[in-house]
Amino acid sequence: MGSAPGGPPDDPDEPERLRRQRDTEPIPRTRGDGPGYGEDAAYSRGASYSDGTAYSEGADYGESGRGSYLPPEFSEDELAGLRVDAAGMPIGPRRVLPLEDEPSSLVARYLFPTERYRGEWKRHWIHLTTPLLIGTVATFALGYLSGFLARQDVNGLTTAAVILWFAVMGWVTWQIGDWYFDRFILTNKRVMVVNGIVTRKVGMMPLLRVTDMKYEQSPLGRLLNYGTFVLESAGQDQALREVKHLPNPNELYLRVVEEMYEPQAVEARLGKAEESPAEDGA
Repeated sequence: MGSAPGGPPDDPDEPERLRRQRDTEPIPRTRGDGPGYGEDAAYSRGASYSDGTAYSEGADYGESGRGSYLPPEFSEDELAGLRVDAAGMPIGPRRVLPLEDEPSSLVARYLFPTERYRGEWKRHWIHLTTPLLIGTVATFALGYLSGFLARQDVNGLTTAAVILWFAVMGWVTWQIGDWYFDRFILTNKRVMVVNGIVTRKVGMMPLLRVTDMKYEQSPLGRLLNYGTFVLESAGQDQALREVKHLPNPNELYLRVVEEMYEPQAVEARLGKAEESPAEDGA
C-alpha cells in the first residue's frame, strides 16, 4: 500500500509492530475489581486459590513469587466437631474434655509465661484403693484386738494396739494428701507430673520429643473409666514414662494428640469459646 501524497513514507516494519502490539494486549480480568495482575501488581480482593484459600488483600507478589498470606482459616465442616455448648462440653463427633481457664495455685508456679495452659488432672480415685483398704482392715482388726486385750486386762498391749492404729491411719491420711497434690498437667509445649507433699517432684517431657504415646485400660479400668498412659521419647532417660490411674483416658488421649498434631485447631476452638460469651452479651 502506498503512502498518501505529501505524507510520511510507508514503514516496512508496521505490520510486524501491529502484530506484536495485538499479541501483547492484556487479558481482560474476570474477577475482582482491583488493578490487573502485573509483574508487581497486587492480587485483587476476593481472589482465591482453587482450594478456597483466600489471597491476602493487598499482598504484593513480585518476581520472587512471595507474598503475605492471611492466617489459616478452618471451614465450618472442620470446626463442626470442635464447638462447645453453653455448659462447655463439646458437641459433634469429637469428644474432648472442656479446657480449664486458669491453672490452680499448685500448678501455676511451674508454668513459664509463654506457655499456654491446657489442663490438669488428679489421678482416679482407684489410686486410693490400697491405702483405704489397709485402713479399713486395720480399723476392724485392731479394734477387735484392743477389745480382746482390754478384757484380758493387758493394758500395755491395748495401748500398743491403739498406737498402731493411729500410725496406720496417719499413713492412710498421708496417702490421701499425696493423691490430692499429685497432678498430671498439659500445656501447649509439654506434659508434666507434679507430686509430693514435703518432698516435691516435678517430671516433664516436651511434646516435640514424644515419639510414641499410648494408654492402656484393664477390664476394671474400662468399667470405672481410668487408664495408664505410656510416653516414649527417642532413646533418652525419661523423667516420666508411665503415668497410672488417669481419669477419662480416651478424652485425655485425644487432648494430648490434638495438642501435638493440630495445635491450630485447639487455638481455633479457644477463639470460638472466647467469642461466644461476647456474642451472648451483645
